[in-house]
Amino acid sequence: MVPFQLPVDADVEVPGSKSLTNRALVCAALSVGATQLTGALRADDTEAMIDCLRALGVVITPSQDGTVLDVHGSGGHLAPGPVTLDARLSGTTSRFVAPLLALGSGTYVLDAAGPMRERPMADLAQALDDLGIAVVTAPGGHLPFEVMGGGDATGLITVPGALSSQFLSGLLLVAPCLPGGLTIEVVGPLVSRPYVDMTISVMREFGALVDETSSTRFVISATGYRSPGHYAIEPDASAASYFLGAAAITGGSIRIAGLGTGSTQGDVRFAEILGAMGARVSIEENCIDMRADGPLHGLTVDMSDCSDTAQTLAVVAVFAEGPTRVTGIGFIRGKETNRVAAVVLELRKCGIQAEEESDGFVVYPGRPHAATIATYGDHRMAMSFALLGLRAPGIAIANPSVVDKTFPHFFEKLEALRRHASSRDVGAKEQT
Repeated sequence: MVPFQLPVDADVEVPGSKSLTNRALVCAALSVGATQLTGALRADDTEAMIDCLRALGVVITPSQDGTVLDVHGSGGHLAPGPVTLDARLSGTTSRFVAPLLALGSGTYVLDAAGPMRERPMADLAQALDDLGIAVVTAPGGHLPFEVMGGGDATGLITVPGALSSQFLSGLLLVAPCLPGGLTIEVVGPLVSRPYVDMTISVMREFGALVDETSSTRFVISATGYRSPGHYAIEPDASAASYFLGAAAITGGSIRIAGLGTGSTQGDVRFAEILGAMGARVSIEENCIDMRADGPLHGLTVDMSDCSDTAQTLAVVAVFAEGPTRVTGIGFIRGKETNRVAAVVLELRKCGIQAEEESDGFVVYPGRPHAATIATYGDHRMAMSFALLGLRAPGIAIANPSVVDKTFPHFFEKLEALRRHASSRDVGAKEQT
């Protein structure tokens, strides 16, 4: 990475939301009728979902650039087993597809690439077992799963909420197509609640009836899904965080269209956090406008509802005045890697003081020195730590291709910011 000499000043288009693309794909696949999804993300995670749905008999036709997907709904009827499915490295794919297999008949094997085989899945396997769906897992409840489809799965189940909201989202998504619907109770705290709200929002767009009788109880009627004909996918708010962060640490400005107060994505809150640090932020219905022409200040912030942007904030915090403490994110130790430990280790490698805590980390400002950043197979480690290289010389990213998981052209997009810079000197904000 070569540091920027001028502050960023750009309008940026970010790709479609991975989370919305995969949720909309599931709803469209289970619907009666055809749906055109526009603004879809084309990346490894979404291609994994498409391949799994195709293997289950759903016809999906992408445009040449992959951002428009024509989905011919199955009406909730899946191809019978035996079928083998590969979720690759995609958590959303594995955790959304596993419950869908209750709608089929015969034997299905759901597998994934090595790192995904190590991520938590036992709570979902238990929920399926409670539904009467026969599931055989690898030791510890990990993938691969062997699932026997069919039966009359319905009724009341409980699911823990402290580890991943994706378990709840996967069960919600299949519920309208179960013969008697489903009632789901969440046990314990529910992390990443905005992602559950997003799931329900997409479901309702496809005609589902979801009654939230309390913050932890969801009653889903057996309505099935009906295509709305067209569904537009928002830009990815998690991806937007990297460009907001780039403007923040270079003392620049950024405008991102398609995201704002009307967004269903909790990660839009990242812009508000930068505002609390001293940036000037305007969030309208469909646009975020941020200018960071003054100093940034460290803060203490609970990021339990926008944890995918915690690594980005850790890098921004290096260039703030005073320490930044991020709390509420202990559960991200179970993501693609232990994101709490990885952030602390890689910052220390760059000469930055950072401390791991039980539910997060603390980052102290400093001058990062040259280092090669390990990514641990985690796309967000690569993208967030690339921002260090906008201010510090000698920052290299090991295995940069991991960004293909959600943002294949990230580095080209980041480098393009260099062509859109103001006349103000980045060095004017250099840490003293």
